[in-house]
Amino acid sequence: MKKLMTLALAAAMMLGAATGANAIDFKAKGQWIMSFDYGMHGDFAKSKAARNSGYTNSKGNEDEFEARQRVRLQLDAVASESLSGTVFFEIGDQLWGQNETGGALGADNNSVVELKRAYIDWMVPQTDLKVRMGIQGLALPAFTTNASQILDDDVAAVTLNYQFNENVGLTAFWARPYNDNYGYTKHVAGAEPYDHYMDNMDMFAVLLPLTFDGVKVTPWVMYAAMGPGMFGDGKYGSAWSRASTGMVSGFQGTDWNDSYGNAFWAGITGEVTYWDPFRIAWDVNYGSVAYEDQKMNREGWLASLLLEYKLDWGTPGIYGWYSSGDDSNPRNGSERMPTVSANGNNDFSNFAFNGNPYIARECVLGSTMVGTWGVGVRLKDVSFLEDLKHTLRVNFMGGTNAPKMAKYVRYGHEDKHGIDTYPALGGTGFDPLYLTTEDYALEVGLTNTYKMYDNFTIMLDAAYIAMWLDDSRNTWGKSPMNGFANDRNGVYDAWNVNLSFVYSF
Repeated sequence: MKKLMTLALAAAMMLGAATGANAIDFKAKGQWIMSFDYGMHGDFAKSKAARNSGYTNSKGNEDEFEARQRVRLQLDAVASESLSGTVFFEIGDQLWGQNETGGALGADNNSVVELKRAYIDWMVPQTDLKVRMGIQGLALPAFTTNASQILDDDVAAVTLNYQFNENVGLTAFWARPYNDNYGYTKHVAGAEPYDHYMDNMDMFAVLLPLTFDGVKVTPWVMYAAMGPGMFGDGKYGSAWSRASTGMVSGFQGTDWNDSYGNAFWAGITGEVTYWDPFRIAWDVNYGSVAYEDQKMNREGWLASLLLEYKLDWGTPGIYGWYSSGDDSNPRNGSERMPTVSANGNNDFSNFAFNGNPYIARECVLGSTMVGTWGVGVRLKDVSFLEDLKHTLRVNFMGGTNAPKMAKYVRYGHEDKHGIDTYPALGGTGFDPLYLTTEDYALEVGLTNTYKMYDNFTIMLDAAYIAMWLDDSRNTWGKSPMNGFANDRNGVYDAWNVNLSFVYSF
C-alpha cells in the first residue's frame, strides 16, 4: 500500500508541476489486463497419477483454472522533440486469491509494484544523433517471429541511434544486465572473499539497418563479457546460472574460473516486400560463449524463414526454423545457441513458446526455439466481420539434441569424468522440456480478437500440444546408468484456453 501511495503522490507532483512549467508536456499511457486460464499445461515429467491431482508442477503447482491481472502505467515528460523522460510502472501479475502477489482478500500486499522502465531521450545538439539512457526495452532484430530469440527484454543500457540517410542507419548500445548482485571468492585456502568483485556482465552491440525499395536488411554483432562472480560462487554451474541465463552449457564444470567469459553473437535479418502482397522474411543468428572450463562452453545457431501472402480477408503463410542441438558428448559443452533473455512475443506460437501478447500460460516447450526444429502454417488476421479477427496456427516440431543426452538431462548425476548434470525436465528455468531428435510435438492454436471499443479488446486464445516422446531405453526409457523407473510413460498432452480483457489508452 505504501508503494502505491508513493506512486500516486509522485504522479500527482509531476502533473502538478505541469501547471508551473508549461514547457513540459506530460503524456500518460496505460493498460489493464484481466486474464482467465483453464487447461493442463505440460507436466511432462510426471505420471498419470500426478496428472489426476489437478496440478501442473511444470508451471509451479498452478491450478487448472486461474485468474490474474496486470496494470501498466507510463508517464512521458516531453520538453521538446530533443528531450524527454519516461517512467513505466507495472503492477502485477496479481493472481486472484494469492496473498503473495496481492490478490488475496484485502488486496493489501505491496510486493507487486515494479519499476519496469525509466529512461531519458535526448539528441546531441546540431546533429541527428539520438541517445536513450536508463532502464529500457532492448531487442535484437527479428523479422520472422518479431521477437529475438537471443535478447528481447528490459535492461539498463545506453543506446545510440543515427540515421545517415533514408537508406542507412546505425544503432549501437552498451547494456549491463548484471552487476553487484553476488561476489567472487578466490579459490585459495584462507583467502578473503571479494564482495561484488568480477560479478558484472556487459554487452556491446552494433546494428546496421538498411532500407531500400521493398527490401530491409539488418546485419548486427554483439559481444558480452561475464565475470565469474556473476554466478555467485566463482563456478559456472550454480542452478541460477543454468536456469536463468542460457549463457552456459548446463553441464556442471569442476574447475574454478578466475577470468571473464567471452560471448559473441552475429546475425543477418531482413524481409522482402518488393512483390507486395507477397512477403519473404528471414532471421539467421549465431552465438558462442567460451569459458576457462570448456565443459561450460556453448555454441550454436538458429535460422528461420517465413513466406506469406496478404489477401483482403487475411494473410496465409508458411514458415520453418532449425536450430543446432547438443551432440552426444557433454564434455565439450553445448552445441545450442546461447541466449540472454528472450521475453518478446513469438509470432510462431502462443503456447509452445513465448508468444502470448497479454497474460497467459505459455513456454510449454521453452521460451526460445533453441535446440528445436519446426515447420508451420498459419492463417493470420482472418476477418469476415468488422473488428473481429482470427489467427490459426499449426506447428509440427522436433528436437535437435542427441538422444544420448537424455540420460544426462533426465537423471542428474556425476559421472566418472566429474560432470554433474541437472534435470532440465519439469520446468527449471527457461527450458521446461528438452527435446531430442527422437521427440516430436504437434501444436494447434487459434487466436480470436474482438475490438469492442477503440480502447477495449477481448481475446480468446486456445491451443493444444500433442507429444510423441521416445520412451525407448536409448532415450527417455530406463537408463542403463541407474535403476530408476521410467516415469516418461505418463507423459500427456498440454492444452490451454485463455480469455483476456484488455483496456489500453
